[in-house]
Amino acid sequence: MNFSPFLTELWNARMNLLAGLGDTVLISVASVLLGTFLGVFVGLAMTYGNKPTRFGVRVYIDFLRGTPVFVLILACFYILSVVGLDLSAFQAGVLALTMFCSSHVGEIVRGALKAIPAGQTEAAKSIGLTFGQTFAYVLLPQALRQILPTWVNTATEIVKASTLLSIIGVVELLLATQQVISRTYLSLEFYLFVGFVYFILNFLIEQAGRAVERRISIP
Repeated sequence: MNFSPFLTELWNARMNLLAGLGDTVLISVASVLLGTFLGVFVGLAMTYGNKPTRFGVRVYIDFLRGTPVFVLILACFYILSVVGLDLSAFQAGVLALTMFCSSHVGEIVRGALKAIPAGQTEAAKSIGLTFGQTFAYVLLPQALRQILPTWVNTATEIVKASTLLSIIGVVELLLATQQVISRTYLSLEFYLFVGFVYFILNFLIEQAGRAVERRISIP
């Protein structure tokens, strides 16, 4: 196989591909951070909320986890515009991925908090800690060790799911690559290249997660 034409076209398209990569990274980081922040509150509501709150949050989690990401993206882009909330394709995509991420993180947090003995919360109350202090100083450090491995898997899923945003016109890495392919007809070469780039992104996330896991592990 002659790679010279591919390398030439890769160099010519470097700016478009880098722009697509930048959007992929930005979408993924924003969705994971916002989804994690929201997911923590979802998990807390599922664990410590009253019965109506737990029911509402359970419906939220089950609905989002049972809905394909593709459908969520289309719903956020098209349905919200019908009800008067005009979001750009980028914003709608981030919203959809954030909601999807929060449902998974919420379930992860709920499971981790449930695994902590209730006596530790009672002990924290007995020495005058508020719920916020109890969560920050007692519950979160213990839950984090259980949350982290699954959270890393969720983060990598969000990176892969970002490729679906091309359907609403977000020029992330995959769509940018497809645009280059439509001009060069070098399908195999560019798809192998973009697959390798996604592998590198997810590999870096996994390695960072393992480094943090080693750092917070109990000797």
